[in-house]
Amino acid sequence: MGRDPVTLLAAAAAPAAPSRLREPGALFGAERANSMGADFGDPVSLAALEAEVRAQAEVVHTGGPLLNGRPTRDLAVAVTSPADRSVVVGHTRDATAREIREAMAAAAAAQPAWDASGAEARAACLTRAADLLQARRGTFLSLLIREGGKTLPDAMAELREAVDFCRYYAARGRELFGAPEQLPGPTGERNTLSLEGRGVFVCISPWNFPLAIFTGQITAALMAGNAVVAKPAPATPLVAHAMTRLLHEAGVPPQVLQLTPADGPPFGEVALNHAALAGVAFTGSTATASTINRTLAGRDGAIVPLIAETGGVNAMVVDATALTEQVVDDALTSAFTSAGQRCSALRVLYLQEEIAERVVGMLIGAMRELKIGPPEERSTDIGPVISEAARERLARHAERMRREARLLYACELDPALARKGSFFAPQLFELQRLDQLRTEEFGPILHVARYRSDALPQVLSAIRATGFGLTLGIHTRVESLAEHVFRALPVGNTYVNRNMIGAVVGVQPFGGQGLSGTGPKAGGPHYLLRFANERTLTINTAAIGGNVELLS
Repeated sequence: MGRDPVTLLAAAAAPAAPSRLREPGALFGAERANSMGADFGDPVSLAALEAEVRAQAEVVHTGGPLLNGRPTRDLAVAVTSPADRSVVVGHTRDATAREIREAMAAAAAAQPAWDASGAEARAACLTRAADLLQARRGTFLSLLIREGGKTLPDAMAELREAVDFCRYYAARGRELFGAPEQLPGPTGERNTLSLEGRGVFVCISPWNFPLAIFTGQITAALMAGNAVVAKPAPATPLVAHAMTRLLHEAGVPPQVLQLTPADGPPFGEVALNHAALAGVAFTGSTATASTINRTLAGRDGAIVPLIAETGGVNAMVVDATALTEQVVDDALTSAFTSAGQRCSALRVLYLQEEIAERVVGMLIGAMRELKIGPPEERSTDIGPVISEAARERLARHAERMRREARLLYACELDPALARKGSFFAPQLFELQRLDQLRTEEFGPILHVARYRSDALPQVLSAIRATGFGLTLGIHTRVESLAEHVFRALPVGNTYVNRNMIGAVVGVQPFGGQGLSGTGPKAGGPHYLLRFANERTLTINTAAIGGNVELLS
């Protein structure tokens, strides 16, 4: 019997030089482990993942406030699935005004000891949380699908982002909050810079990334030495409850992390005016961010920071040199992944007129293949939007577009799906001008506009005039054009010849400017600093006989 020729060649070959390619888990080197994904093209791997999710399909979860780690009773509010409102995922209730005040006070009392615990101890808690989250992926994936309406690939991507936030902020925190930094100065003087937590941070997170953004805000605030009072979105309280309990299990003291689910106005009335408040991290609508900003400006006492990440009327500019097949693939992914419920999602596709007809035709063809269905099914591309109110708003916008713009294509929606949950079929409209799109429409609606090559300055001016600056896509094979568009538009994240969503923690720090947020960017090297106070200590060593260690 002959021997394997590949084995023979490998044995005869000279010893190979060490590969400089990193395995996926070691992608970030010694800094941190990469989150684990799943090979959706491997039937064995996919079947194992789906089995973990199915094992949680009938679990009825508990939510409600977690005050000093104690669960609350009287969970009278049923949380139902947006894909099927007859399915009860769990039960919750909102925190009362008294409970929110108690949470703020308890967090303030616990914060100094947490800050004094040191960067290494806090980073160890975050690293343990990442490991626990990875180990319990079935529970969290099931919650994201059932409570958030996410497809399995979307849910997996979000879980990985949450894991990456924990590990990235742990790594950055060890670097920033370890030993005080020695600063240069004149002879006979020693200067050190140290970072400390500000106090109690209020973290207000959205429903569209109820695990990743919730976790990212909280872990950043905790790593910087702050206590946290967290308010998840009313639509997704169960994911937040499960993650808060996991963080407590990972070693975060229950007094340091308080969970107070509530509607925005009653929560803000108490928490944003509480004397212990030291800062706010918010992700959500531009209108709500403006309301929070005005409330904070009207407070008596210390001026506190607001870290806000809001929405965008995000555009993709495509010139005639672009590869049309790639444009269609990236536009479809950017506009309709997560049923269009991403702040980074593509809203307006600008096509140079020479290729517009071809791209539109291919887009319509691709949209015909989209499968709208229950998010737990493997074949589903588009799941539900989060609520009936969200569906109705999208329907109103589509009705206006049918009157004022031109409908190019609307996917078909099974009436049986529509009766069970809040599904909205993807739609494609052609605009005459960008100002026909007055607000961010949060769902699977894509708008197309055509332009002549000599009208590119007017296109860029129209995008600037929206006031938003979150994400931007550029498709071109002319490098100088891509550079020009990037420089011309004040946008937080620009993507050239690829899709516009799925920013990776530590790789594409995410955040916008203008109406799209305040910065600094989440998952970036400067984010933790906004959660901290800087303190400088200057010692005149000459006055005590030279370079003597005054502080030991």
